[in-house]
Amino acid sequence: MIKNIKPAILIILLTLSLQKVNGQVSANMPDYLSQKFLDYTSAVPREEIYVHSDREDYISGEELWFNVYLIDRQSLKPSVGSKIAYVELLNPESRPIVQKRILLDKGFGPGQIVLPDTLSTGTYTIRAYTGWMKNFLPDNCFIKDIHIYNAFSNKTFKEKVGFRSNIGGGDVSVSTLFPTANSGIAIKADNLKPDSLEIDIETDENFRASNNLVYLFIQTHGNINLVNPERLNEKTTKIFIPKKQLSAGINQLTLFNSKGKPVAERFIYTPDKEDEVSTIHSVDSAGLRAKIDLDLDFGPRLTTEPDSTNFSISVTPETNFHSTMDIGDYLVFGSEFGIRPDHVLRYKRIKDIPPEAMDSLLLTVRSNWINWNTILEDKLPEFEYKIENEDHILSGKLTAGVQKEADSAKYVILSVPGKTAVFQYAKTDVRGDFTFKIHIDEKVNDLVIQPDAPSKYASIRIESPFSDRFQKYEKAIDTTSNPIPGYILAWSVNHQVRKIYGTSAVGEPVACVISVPRLRRFYGKPDTELEMKDYIKLPVMQEVFFELLPGVGLKSKKSGYELSMANPDNFNKVFDTPPALFVDGVLVKDPSVIVGFDPEMIEKIDVIRVKYFVGDYLFTGIVNIITKAGDFSITPLPDYAVRMQYRVIDPVYSFVSPDYSSLQMKKSRIPDFRNTLYWNPSVKPDKVGKARVEFWTSDFVSDYEVNIQGITKEGKRFTIKKIIKVKR
Repeated sequence: MIKNIKPAILIILLTLSLQKVNGQVSANMPDYLSQKFLDYTSAVPREEIYVHSDREDYISGEELWFNVYLIDRQSLKPSVGSKIAYVELLNPESRPIVQKRILLDKGFGPGQIVLPDTLSTGTYTIRAYTGWMKNFLPDNCFIKDIHIYNAFSNKTFKEKVGFRSNIGGGDVSVSTLFPTANSGIAIKADNLKPDSLEIDIETDENFRASNNLVYLFIQTHGNINLVNPERLNEKTTKIFIPKKQLSAGINQLTLFNSKGKPVAERFIYTPDKEDEVSTIHSVDSAGLRAKIDLDLDFGPRLTTEPDSTNFSISVTPETNFHSTMDIGDYLVFGSEFGIRPDHVLRYKRIKDIPPEAMDSLLLTVRSNWINWNTILEDKLPEFEYKIENEDHILSGKLTAGVQKEADSAKYVILSVPGKTAVFQYAKTDVRGDFTFKIHIDEKVNDLVIQPDAPSKYASIRIESPFSDRFQKYEKAIDTTSNPIPGYILAWSVNHQVRKIYGTSAVGEPVACVISVPRLRRFYGKPDTELEMKDYIKLPVMQEVFFELLPGVGLKSKKSGYELSMANPDNFNKVFDTPPALFVDGVLVKDPSVIVGFDPEMIEKIDVIRVKYFVGDYLFTGIVNIITKAGDFSITPLPDYAVRMQYRVIDPVYSFVSPDYSSLQMKKSRIPDFRNTLYWNPSVKPDKVGKARVEFWTSDFVSDYEVNIQGITKEGKRFTIKKIIKVKR
């Protein structure tokens, strides 16, 4: 009888404890939801990129200048997370034709693309993202369409169509937003009142019978605005929320039932307060080859740390067809809601969109970041790509066998040929994937990557750091019948004249803000450091080992040659496994390759005589033969190894334009037909928010648009525009 009672008591106690836990969760539901939300946003930070390009129309063969802004979605401040931006130019079929890796310093990174002169006329796309953002592609990236024209190509103009429409409508209900949840509840919002938001929660009797209490959770770009319990006593429950409690931006309203499950959702827009007006003081018109002084006044909103504030400025001919997107307006949507801000905001500012149109638009969106089904899971999501803050992640795959199956749980070795030995190892996962960390700088790295224990048909493939996940368009349509704008013909002539006279806006490389670290031997100070110049010349390498390296053996065997290392505690006994052999810092598996070396070509030999660990990788001694060339050039590379020249970030060049301050230059007969009159990606205001920019006009008569985009350390976004007429 006692044996039967104990399990029953256990079941009762377990049931009571579960009821107690559920009661606590219900009683503390606002805290529970808030904590889940905070845990998620901490584990899944959101990065946004904005790219300010000098223009939106180009002639094939020209330079495209741009500045990358990396912004933290929660704070809307410049992000100091990722240090590399991946910038691509995609053709009308969404295939990359130019790819750049841009260094980000304090959230900013300038760059340029030389457009191939073979490009056909069509709509192209600038796409930009970080390594961390690759986890959420194809949605979480900056995308902007540009037009490129080729006057010498007879190919038709290809324009992309079929991306998501910005027209929406209809009520939002549980069946629309949460298909797996129970029906019987919907949320409506009247956001047209100036001071308060009116929310209607509509429910049926069945829903209220099991859920007389719901929870309203409002968040804006990852920040909690409020979490309130709401009683459901009637078919329609009205809630009034002061708008001062809502953050500026897209507000996500989510309703949870009494069990903490999301059941309805709605998005509304709360506009930002109007800030002080920033100004440009300059002449309204000027002649040819005239000096223009722009006095910029950004007002008192700026930080007292000018180095942490960045603005980019472009001066280009006004077209009346396209208007460069505003950084502040772009960040309202960013890449979070599955719409294209450049499509929604074309020709207008967000403040010019009627509230009814904005409400209609937001009825069609979902957040691809704040997903409550994911937030409420027991385990936070894991991601393939890490934030590249200090190092660049180089990825690859190891396969083996004729069928190229994934080779898992194997060591892969990375070496850098040189006189200072650099060593990294990685272990493959179940898919055969591995990663290495490469320091972020402009240096061209000479890398050798190989399996530690190569099997037959072993093969290494290095993966591209650029993503192959693209947003889909229905098709690229032929718009040949559309007339080419007249200004494009003039720009094309300008470009051809510059080509004839060999003038270019590309100047000297800009100094990299990250220095190349000093290399150190991974094995530290060797036990033996044999300088060959200190000894008489020996004819063969076997004698070098025998005469000059006691305890290290290089002997001939039936299968080839074998390297051995004597135990330093007992020279009469050798280690069971051979020491690791390096040549110029590169791991060599076959000792026979060094037998044919001419000792005259060797500079020195380092020897580690004891067992040596790098992480959990064990060396039973180390022998590193360093040649005078130090470039691993006298050693054949095995078939299973990969040697590659790899640059982490692309160099950046300065924008240059003529200076007509001297009479000789002003009277120069070399024509000046710049399509981009001026570009500066790094304007730094002083402590009182002022800056001066100087440039010279060209020989091309036009109305020029001065376009300034920027962001402060505190997250204040700026867009300033002005028209300057250039006359004869």
